[in-house]
Amino acid sequence: MSSRSAYNPNRRAGSLQKGPDGHTRNRTSSRPRAPTVSYDDARSFALRIAFLNYLLQPRKKKKEYVTAPKPPPRVHTSSMGELMKDLTGSGSIKLPHNFRQFLERRMSGVLQGIERLPGFSDAAVKRTFAEAYTAFTAKDFQKSIDKDRKVEPLVLIFYSAATKAQGRGKPPEDHSWKFLVDRHLAMFIRLLSSVIKDLGSERSELIGRLNTLEKKLMTNDQNLYLDTNQQDHTFVEKEIPLTYEIKDMHMVQTVGKIFGMPNSELQEEIDRNMSAWTEDNFLKDLKGYQFRLSAGMAGTLRKQDFDLDESFEEWKRHEGPHLAKMFAELLTVRPDLKAGTGTGNDKALPLRPTSMYEDQAYADLSRMLSETADSPISGFDPSFSLGSLSLDDKASIRSVDEPSYTFIPQDPRTVYKMILKYAMSYDQIHSDGSSFLSEETNEFLVELSVRWRIPQFTRQVVLVEVATHKFLDQEISAEQVFDSLDFVKTPLPEPKKPPPIYLYTSSLSDIDPSKWTMVDFAGYQQALRDLHEAMLRDLYTLLIQCYEAKPPSVGVVMAVLMNHIWSDPSFSQRPEDDAEFTQQLKNGLREAANNAYRGFLDINIPRNQEEWDFANVVNLGKGVVGLAEKIKKRYRKNPEIMGVSPFKVLVETTFPSFEEDTHEIIKRVIDMAKQRNLDIELQDGFDLYKELVEIRKIHLESLPNKPFAFHIESLLEGFVWKWIQNAEEKMTKFVEEAIKHDQFKVRTRHEGDIPTDEERHSHSIIDTFALFNQTVDQVYQLGWNDEVHIARFMTSLSKAFAAGIGRYCEIVDVQFAREMERQSAQEVAAASKTTQERFFQYAKDAWNTKERIEPFQFYPESFVKFNNIEYAMQALDKLEKLMNVDQCAEILEKIDGPKQVIKKPAHYVFTIKIVEGEDLKACDPSGTSDPYVVLGDEYQKRLAKTRVIPRTLNPRWDESVDITVSGPINIIATIWDHDMFGEHDFVGRTSLKLDPVHFGDYVPREFWLDLDTQGRILFRVTMEGERDDIQFHFGKAFRHLKRTERDMVRKVTSKLTMHINASLSHEALRGLLNKGIAASMASLWKKKQTNTPAVTAAEIEGALQPLFNYFDENFAIMKQTLTDATMMAVMTRLWKEVLLAIENLLVPPLSDKPSTQKALTQAEMDVVYRWLELLFAFFNAKDHETGEVLGVPADVLKSPKWHELASLNFFYFDSTENLIRTSERMVAANMERAKQQALQQSPAHQNRLSAPASLGGPPSAGFGSLGTIRRGKSIMMSRNLGTMRRAKEEKRKEMQADPSDDMIMRILRMRPEAVNYLKERQRQKERMAARQQAANIVRQSVHQGWNSGPAFGGQLYGRNNLPHR
Repeated sequence: MSSRSAYNPNRRAGSLQKGPDGHTRNRTSSRPRAPTVSYDDARSFALRIAFLNYLLQPRKKKKEYVTAPKPPPRVHTSSMGELMKDLTGSGSIKLPHNFRQFLERRMSGVLQGIERLPGFSDAAVKRTFAEAYTAFTAKDFQKSIDKDRKVEPLVLIFYSAATKAQGRGKPPEDHSWKFLVDRHLAMFIRLLSSVIKDLGSERSELIGRLNTLEKKLMTNDQNLYLDTNQQDHTFVEKEIPLTYEIKDMHMVQTVGKIFGMPNSELQEEIDRNMSAWTEDNFLKDLKGYQFRLSAGMAGTLRKQDFDLDESFEEWKRHEGPHLAKMFAELLTVRPDLKAGTGTGNDKALPLRPTSMYEDQAYADLSRMLSETADSPISGFDPSFSLGSLSLDDKASIRSVDEPSYTFIPQDPRTVYKMILKYAMSYDQIHSDGSSFLSEETNEFLVELSVRWRIPQFTRQVVLVEVATHKFLDQEISAEQVFDSLDFVKTPLPEPKKPPPIYLYTSSLSDIDPSKWTMVDFAGYQQALRDLHEAMLRDLYTLLIQCYEAKPPSVGVVMAVLMNHIWSDPSFSQRPEDDAEFTQQLKNGLREAANNAYRGFLDINIPRNQEEWDFANVVNLGKGVVGLAEKIKKRYRKNPEIMGVSPFKVLVETTFPSFEEDTHEIIKRVIDMAKQRNLDIELQDGFDLYKELVEIRKIHLESLPNKPFAFHIESLLEGFVWKWIQNAEEKMTKFVEEAIKHDQFKVRTRHEGDIPTDEERHSHSIIDTFALFNQTVDQVYQLGWNDEVHIARFMTSLSKAFAAGIGRYCEIVDVQFAREMERQSAQEVAAASKTTQERFFQYAKDAWNTKERIEPFQFYPESFVKFNNIEYAMQALDKLEKLMNVDQCAEILEKIDGPKQVIKKPAHYVFTIKIVEGEDLKACDPSGTSDPYVVLGDEYQKRLAKTRVIPRTLNPRWDESVDITVSGPINIIATIWDHDMFGEHDFVGRTSLKLDPVHFGDYVPREFWLDLDTQGRILFRVTMEGERDDIQFHFGKAFRHLKRTERDMVRKVTSKLTMHINASLSHEALRGLLNKGIAASMASLWKKKQTNTPAVTAAEIEGALQPLFNYFDENFAIMKQTLTDATMMAVMTRLWKEVLLAIENLLVPPLSDKPSTQKALTQAEMDVVYRWLELLFAFFNAKDHETGEVLGVPADVLKSPKWHELASLNFFYFDSTENLIRTSERMVAANMERAKQQALQQSPAHQNRLSAPASLGGPPSAGFGSLGTIRRGKSIMMSRNLGTMRRAKEEKRKEMQADPSDDMIMRILRMRPEAVNYLKERQRQKERMAARQQAANIVRQSVHQGWNSGPAFGGQLYGRNNLPHR
């Protein structure tokens, strides 16, 4: 490959190593080495060794059958009686059990031709055994043999059967067949002995006698193993002579293949040199080699060839036995060479060698030749002695230093290396890929090493050198180099007959380099250096292609470097060389990365800027990211190669260029879209963002110290805002469509199933919140990496969600109100009657308490709407957690706090609480009214409606409504009297102007407004600025839901309230105590008695039974549709109505004027409190057996109002003076507490970071307690269910901790002597309110600075856009 010249490190020769003496020792061979080895020389010596292998191979033998001389005529046995004498005395020896069956089985095998003993396959033998088998299987004979178990009858019967079989059809004068009788009987005797032995019987005496009988029958030593048709021939083995033909010379053919010689040329050269290439000359080579080894002469390895003398001595010790083995092998094949009778011209060897090394060699050879029993060489004559060998004249050998061998070249290593090159080239062409050297080639190379005495480490080093040179010449691949190195470093399996090569089975890694020759060590080091440089060039070429579509693999190159070069202790490299390559590789990769990026630009970015769009950038980013991910995955196991990371170089090179180009292209695309007034597809912007984020992620992981070129979020946030704007525009419409298509039915899987709580909501609310969650998820799925942007996105979405929820509550509340205010069938029928008829009917119904009151028939659709509101609160609470509202608010506060421009809010939220009314006009014949309030604006738009308070002129509603305004608004309050039949009567009207400027201090205010007819009404008004704050928007949404739920609860309970008030009225109480209507009428004409007739507990409980039945019937209807949570809300509200009814029985409403209501007697008080206990137990619904509460929990029932009623009994009958003193103490304590709170919240006691004083100062005092007017529920206190629960719990604790004298004041209204105290308290209240208002203004001024409040044209808002309170 031309690529190997791309990287050219400086070549440096290996440094010379020093010996133990400290002097530099040159690692060169002492053998004379020709500068080059010619092809003919390599071929010639290879052919010699191959032919020698043919000569020394063990001679093959063949079997020949030769005619044997006829044996002398024999005489058959004259008498059977003489033969049976040998069995005499065996009568006491019995045959083994079951012997007959086994004998018959063996005889059957003879007949079938499957008998394992030889000689039974002859036809005459089978004929005799068939005759005997017939006689043996006779029933009588079988019984006799089984009984006696004697051998004599068997022999006699077989002899008789043999005589019959062989004599049948023969003339009387023919006696030749009688010899077969003896032979067949002998074979039968042998079969008997075999059966007895197979049965494992210990009958040695019987077997001995049988053997004696067999020998007598074979008196002429007849061979039973030969069949009768072979008796005239015999078998002999003869040695096959050598043919000296190429077809029989396997290794010679291998040499011919390697050197490309046809068989004819091989045969010709063999024939031409056959006289010289003989075993005699090889013996001469061995003798000369052995002598030179002993004398330390040239022609063998010598001490100076090794770096360490110990290594030479160890090699030499092993060389002696190897030479002896080779001598033994030669003399085994040519035993005629033992006494020097060969054809060679060798002179006699001295009988004793001249050195210790010769002694060792001769001793090893003598020992090998003497070991006849264990010698692996078969046929070697142990009588051979070393004295018969002869060597050339020792003086002549020593006089000529240069060796002269027939089969061993002058430089065996160089010739071996040349032959190995040709062999590898041949195998490379003809190999099947299983190994780089074929089995034939490897066998030939081993033969060369044995004959030329090449050590194993030299063979392996030469293989490495040849593989390196071939790789440098581009003849073999890196895979083949790896295989060759792996081959030399893998130990060989132990062969059955290891060749006489030093350390043959050891791998190159196992042989310590100190045992190598210096030539081998220097050659191995140079080969590693050459291979290292070549591999680095290949690695460079391959790596700079790593960014291409189908890059080449560097696995093999790295495997060679890591497993065979860097890890080899013989390899050494200068650190500066590694650094040089690392830098060049890094530069090459940078250029390749730039080329790859330019390719992406050419493909994905048009040259004309007018054609640019986001898709081009996305595709460019996908190309860059795809390449980066592919490179990272490809090099995940080895991220760095030679200290260079292709992935990091790619990122460092391409990403900054991509980021700069992308920034300019995006800005250009956006500018062109603005100029053309075109909208870019939102999805294109989102796809671009995802691609850029992925690139930024890789950038930050790989280049932590280099920032990304531009802020992606700031560049593309406009697409998110546009998407949010589209979502906001569709939000309200979606809600309206969802309600329009909703039938508000309970969802069940099967008709008739009882729905679970999860199935009692309809699709409109589920779909609405599914839209909300999907919208939020889509923002999160963008993976927007800017928390400030996310916080602003969530704030904007929360505003849209609040608007959608507000619209949902508005529509559903109107539908719910329409369904709840429908007339019943009785009301429709009564509408056609005259006023007088309706009055009499109403009176009749009122007095006829025995008639059952029908429950209100609620629509299931109404309750499903109710359930939807409850579901919405739970879903909104989850959404609030999903959007992480508090964290968003905190983030924006940190960012916008010091920088936000203070500005006036565009909208305000007024919370108007309709508290109570006093001295209203009576519109009913009973002298009372059933008042309710309708709020509207100056344009006659209805804003709110309260519930109906039956039969009172001093009602208390305690209902709130939120009104969002952008400027002043006039509120008109109209009070109506609710009539069961006909039109409702007008009670009175008043108005109130709400101007945000007048509420700039955000302090709650109370307004007593006179009606245009009679009486007055109390409003409590607070204001909050409409803020673009995520907590505010969620609080507003929760308030929408809570107010709607409250209104629905009141609409539901209003259908039951009238019956509650009728059952818990003064009339019902007096009717119970006066034993019915008659007693009550009679008492009108009598003087009022002080002692009321006693009533029983059953009568008291019975008076409430119609109310309980009414509750049960209505609860059963509600339970079919309402969820558990909404059912609990309804029952809790009903309990509140019950407490209000009980309270109205006991005391009049709170006012500064005397009341006409009379106090109850003790008996009446007892009945009322008994009713309270019964109602508590009914709503609690505790199971007496299990103790499980099935109704409203006791802690909910024991509300502050319940505690007030429970404590009322302590003051009810106390004297007026004591009540006044108690009230004054409570007022003084409250004023002191308010003073302490004001002192704690003054600027002197405030922290710099604490809230303004106006937030915690005591607001205006109420009439009753002269304590605090508690601030109305802020929207911020309703942003999730948790804050709402905490606010409710704090309110409960405040009411329990703040003692109030309201009940005492209500008792005093029934005491005429307390009228002056009531008036004084009213004036005290007005003074306290004025003082409180002035204090608030002072605190507001101190906190904001004089002349800066709204009264002076100052700002309404302070820091962080929070209103000044």
